[in-house]
Amino acid sequence: MEQVLRPIYQERASFPETLGVILVEKRVKGDPITDTFDAILLIITEDDKVPVFTKHYMGSSGKAAMHTISEKQLRKWILLGTKRKVVDWLFNGKVYFDRNEFIEKLKIEFPFTGRKIKVGLEFSKLVRAYMEGKNFFEQGNFLDAYNHVVKLLHHLARIAVIEKGLYPEITVWSQVKKIDPAIYKLYEELVMSEEPMEKRLGLLFLASEFFIYNRTADGAEHIMDVMAKQEQWEIQELHEDEELKIYSVDLEVFIEFLVEKGFIEVVPNESKNDLIFHREYKKSLRI
Repeated sequence: MEQVLRPIYQERASFPETLGVILVEKRVKGDPITDTFDAILLIITEDDKVPVFTKHYMGSSGKAAMHTISEKQLRKWILLGTKRKVVDWLFNGKVYFDRNEFIEKLKIEFPFTGRKIKVGLEFSKLVRAYMEGKNFFEQGNFLDAYNHVVKLLHHLARIAVIEKGLYPEITVWSQVKKIDPAIYKLYEELVMSEEPMEKRLGLLFLASEFFIYNRTADGAEHIMDVMAKQEQWEIQELHEDEELKIYSVDLEVFIEFLVEKGFIEVVPNESKNDLIFHREYKKSLRI
């Protein structure tokens, strides 16, 4: 497949806006990392008019997909962790063109890019999974609670990897087994224990509370830094802040959690109605 694609990536490498060209070939039959294609051609470009542009090819040696991705879009995916397979392509693909060592430099700075934000995002998702899962557990909906505990542990595992200056791979549990055996043990107990599900879940929620407590300060650091920019915030202002938009649907649950833990204070402000107040927020001075 490489020989067939060579004229395409050579042409793309000649474009002045092209920063890098990476080829990813299928490792095993039906390899999901290449989206079932025999090869993926990843083109990174400075041009951000079209963040992602895709073409499919086919020939006697198989089928291939070419993804042209802007540098801006790639960095966004790296920060938010929303396209882990692209990160796999970046680190494990064959680099055929690297203008001014763009790809090499990106790999070096990669573990440190927005680490505080990455931890905050994962922690906000962890908090939602914990709160919703605990609610299902208390209602006796154990299968739904189980599903949320799996999500909770997954976000906890990703935080542990990020804290070590690494990027959570698709096989995150293989990483965590080496990095943080205690978290890996929780996952083992959830999926392999022969205890009744209710008992397993009860123990996992109890253990999760300990891990959440120990990581709350780090998980809240990014949002606390943002809130320090002004004295008080309306909820809409928090939603519209450029740095906090990335929290999306998890933002309000996260804020309420941090209010409960004393990281954020609620400030009542007068409204037109004497019987009700506006609820605003500020960073706690006690933290």
